[in-house]
Amino acid sequence: MMLNPTVLKAHFESALPYGAYVASGSPDQQQSWAAFHAKVRLTDQDRTLLASFVRRLNVLVLSGTWCGDCVQQVPILDSIARASSGAVVLRIADRDAHRDLSEQVMICGGRRVPTVLFLNEDFEFIGLAGDSTLSRLRAKAARALGAACPLPGAEVPRDEIAATARDWVDLCEQFHLLVRLSPKLRERHGD
Repeated sequence: MMLNPTVLKAHFESALPYGAYVASGSPDQQQSWAAFHAKVRLTDQDRTLLASFVRRLNVLVLSGTWCGDCVQQVPILDSIARASSGAVVLRIADRDAHRDLSEQVMICGGRRVPTVLFLNEDFEFIGLAGDSTLSRLRAKAARALGAACPLPGAEVPRDEIAATARDWVDLCEQFHLLVRLSPKLRERHGD
């Protein structure tokens, strides 16, 4: 399978909006997702930037409701989508249910989650990110490679949440600018 628009559109359309995806998890998983979502805070500057987006950016996330990294990153993407005034359209697909796609976008030889595909309004592939942003990887490396590792389920520091949110906003801005500057789309939209 190739990452062609027809295939990507089919995966996107069969994926779930954030709320429905979270609701597909167990009660404990739903609680974890809700608790983390409540901690996400975008800055006023981020909200202004996201509200200024004029091109549709389809964001397809391969995820698992059971995945701790997904719990601590996908709610940020939902907050971004909500702040974008409809320009960022988020859909989430279970990695195992979309195995044919997850095998095409493996990271370091594994079907990692979350894996985020950025697509333009025609469902053409723009870029890929995952399984963690740079700030999240730095924090994970400091814990894993440092003197002590945290216990599973340990509290995520607010500054790490804020830095990870900033990374995701930056990625969305980068990919939005790619579609905003696309000659094909500029001609289509007359701008």
